[in-house]
Amino acid sequence: MIRSFVFNQGKLVGQDLDLDSLRLVLFDKGLHIWVDIEGGTDDEAKAVLDGVFGFHPLAIEDCLTPSERPKVDEYETYLFLVIHAVDYTRGSEEFRTTELNIFMGKDFVVTYHREPLRSITATVDRVLKNAPAVARAPDRLTHTMLDFLFENYRPVLEELSAEVSELEEKVLVSASTDILSDVLKVKKEVQKLRQIIAPQRELVARFARGEFKLVRLHLLPYFRDLSDQIVHISDMAEGYRDSLTNILQVHLNLQQTQINQVIKVLTVLATLALPIFVITSFYGMNFGHFPPEGSRPGMAYLWVFGVTGLCTGLLYWWLKAKKWL
Repeated sequence: MIRSFVFNQGKLVGQDLDLDSLRLVLFDKGLHIWVDIEGGTDDEAKAVLDGVFGFHPLAIEDCLTPSERPKVDEYETYLFLVIHAVDYTRGSEEFRTTELNIFMGKDFVVTYHREPLRSITATVDRVLKNAPAVARAPDRLTHTMLDFLFENYRPVLEELSAEVSELEEKVLVSASTDILSDVLKVKKEVQKLRQIIAPQRELVARFARGEFKLVRLHLLPYFRDLSDQIVHISDMAEGYRDSLTNILQVHLNLQQTQINQVIKVLTVLATLALPIFVITSFYGMNFGHFPPEGSRPGMAYLWVFGVTGLCTGLLYWWLKAKKWL
């Protein structure tokens, strides 16, 4: 699907033009245009990217080839951005990223994405309702798209926050291996988020520093605000990683405590049984017949059991005195 919007001094004056009309609009220096390409075939996209705008072949190739790393390339008359929107659903515990490619020139913005994006939908709604607020120039329109894109990170962070809170409560109730698996899954996704955010943070910082001539000076504070927003997202992701590391450490400590408790019980049982083993071994190795000949059977057994019980009792009292029980 190809959508187009034509603006004159911030006012929406045309929509959904054909390719020939788009070429004519590009020659009118008083007009700004936004073309959004969603899905479709590569040939359909090239008809716009190459046939209408004549972008560099390398930029078109990068646009049509999925990339996991955000970047910004500066050409003579336009900028080419690759950036990613994210989605995260609890239960699936997996990040989905959707690539957004943006070509920004002095009089145009061209966006390309293979799947629907909430940030693009929100920008279209804003254009239709209040075009002068966002479409006075391509740099302002680009800022609006990026602002909506990073705003959509908020639900992702809320989902992760709820997930981390649940794990913090669960780890104190149970030390089962299921918790370990859950913690490692969420930690893996937080690491993915950090890997996505880090290069995008640097990309936005370049806009905030005014490195690109196509971004007007009075818009730099807006991009700095955007940079602060993504720094906050990065800091939150870092905090989630630290929390998950602490949860993992608590889980391992609890498991070790349980193991130590089991070892303690088994050691006590083995220690209390030691007199039985010693006495029975002594009689088993040194007497050919038990009870010995000439002895009273009842007294012999009473003697053995009495000594065994006494030794076990003394051993138990000694362990209690040492506070090992």
